[in-house]
Amino acid sequence: MKIKTIFPAVLTCLLLCSVLGFARDKAHPNVIIIITDDQGYGDLGITGNPHVQTPVIDKFATESVCFTNFFVSPVCAPTRSSLMTGRYSLRTGVRDTYNGGAIMASNELTIAEMLKQANYKTGVFGKWHLGDNYPSRPSDQGFDESLIHLSGGMGQVGDITTYFKGDKSYFDPVLWHNNKKEAYEGYCSDIFAEQAMKFIEENKESPFFCYLAFNAPHTPLQVPEEYYQKYKAIDPASGFGNDNRPFPEMTEKNKEDARKVYAMVTNIDDNIGKLLKKLDDLDIADNTLIIFMTDNGPQQTRYVGGMRGRKGDVCQGGVRVPFYMRYSSFEKNKAIETTAAHIDILPTLAQLCNVQLPDDRIIDGKSLLPLIDGEEVDWDNRSLFFYWTRRYPELYNNMALRKGNYKLVGKTNYNATVKDFELFNLETDPYEQKNIVSENESIANKLKQELDETYNELISSENLINQPRIIIGSKHENPVILNRNDAGGQRGIWAQEEIYGKWKVSIEEGHYDIKFKFIKPVKANGRMYLETNTLVKQMLNEKKDTDIIEMKNVFFSEMDCDLIPFYTIGSKNIFPFWVEMEKID
Repeated sequence: MKIKTIFPAVLTCLLLCSVLGFARDKAHPNVIIIITDDQGYGDLGITGNPHVQTPVIDKFATESVCFTNFFVSPVCAPTRSSLMTGRYSLRTGVRDTYNGGAIMASNELTIAEMLKQANYKTGVFGKWHLGDNYPSRPSDQGFDESLIHLSGGMGQVGDITTYFKGDKSYFDPVLWHNNKKEAYEGYCSDIFAEQAMKFIEENKESPFFCYLAFNAPHTPLQVPEEYYQKYKAIDPASGFGNDNRPFPEMTEKNKEDARKVYAMVTNIDDNIGKLLKKLDDLDIADNTLIIFMTDNGPQQTRYVGGMRGRKGDVCQGGVRVPFYMRYSSFEKNKAIETTAAHIDILPTLAQLCNVQLPDDRIIDGKSLLPLIDGEEVDWDNRSLFFYWTRRYPELYNNMALRKGNYKLVGKTNYNATVKDFELFNLETDPYEQKNIVSENESIANKLKQELDETYNELISSENLINQPRIIIGSKHENPVILNRNDAGGQRGIWAQEEIYGKWKVSIEEGHYDIKFKFIKPVKANGRMYLETNTLVKQMLNEKKDTDIIEMKNVFFSEMDCDLIPFYTIGSKNIFPFWVEMEKID
């Protein structure tokens, strides 16, 4: 069982803060990070989309420093772990969006924990997606206030309180407020924004960090009708004139999806407008740094600024996103072309908020303040590593390394030679249309060597090799509900019934009552099994068909194990939808 360690300098600062306190001043500005989910680079008016209505964000961009070459991971949980820690996601134990790979190790130090050095109040509202159980929840990672949905998205299998609502999961949801279920009325984006504003108002006298992580416009594409009506008649593939940039072929379904996405984005834009007005009304706008960004490219096919690829792809369309920083001391409407990334946010905030970076681990990011201040910096030799495949990285499959203007892309076999890669000069070919590897093998070989070194270093990370375990029986969380998002086992485990699944857990010694919930009722006269290391508990279900089976007063000794439940009837082994374990002694 891992216990979070706080480096000595942080502990010293925490003690000083408790004695001296901190007044609201420029040394410790408020921080708001706004991040949206699956909103691509092209889903804003200011990035060239003639259809989507985003007047607030467009104006905000002109009041901000804009990083025109800002990059994230191809999918959401890796992006969020890198944002929170300043480290490549594989170092944190995060390797996927589900399959048990979206749990961040508890020994990671987040922005929220770092800002505690300066007595910041911290709140998260919306999507966390870095672990739904102790010790990886927001409250375990430095957040004083949290209002979140579970897993990777509302209406998805891991979010047990919204999944069964189907196409109404974004409306009147049951959410998790400070780790307790609580019912809310309204549309999810409105709720998250309203609660974020409430947190801001309650903490306006002291420095605060507000992480507003909208789950929109992620699927399922649900939006209030009034917003959909704004877009129901548009053709999202039209209106680009003689634009020579590559444009994806859009089916009728793609177009309808785009209409819903744009409606969801406009709702977000309205909510950001309300938040900015709240800062003005409270007279704290000048002392508040605000970041707007998105977590990866679009999930569906639509305009993405002419770039190749979308969510999940290491090409530009999957990893390049809008990134705007507004602060009263920054130059307005300033564009910075230097390559930057999600890993740079934590070190930037450390410098701006006058807190110490952790010095007991590798921080992959760099502070962006020298660039913002116009200082002479040499970042030409900086490289960025990208990957994404299910479960663990697959060598040379959807993997890339960018250095300067060159980008090496691997979509090939583990034993491929450099000739099987793609090489692009992004200065002359920003849309990655011309592979120049054959005439630039020496450049490609150098990039491949660095890609190999980075890959080998990251897959050797302690938190990746020893995957974070969910702790069962702790006083910090009892009962524990194990959901499908965090289940490992077979690849692509989702809502299937007949599939092999398991959870990596640490169980504290004691007696437990256990509930196994199934997606559909299982037939009577089958047998329920629970395997934990060498211990196997089993019982005959003599009741009628049921979707819940209970085992009472089950004793476990202290152990680290794979917890493997399944219901056997005939030739079928059925995996539960979720498992609840409550320690009763």
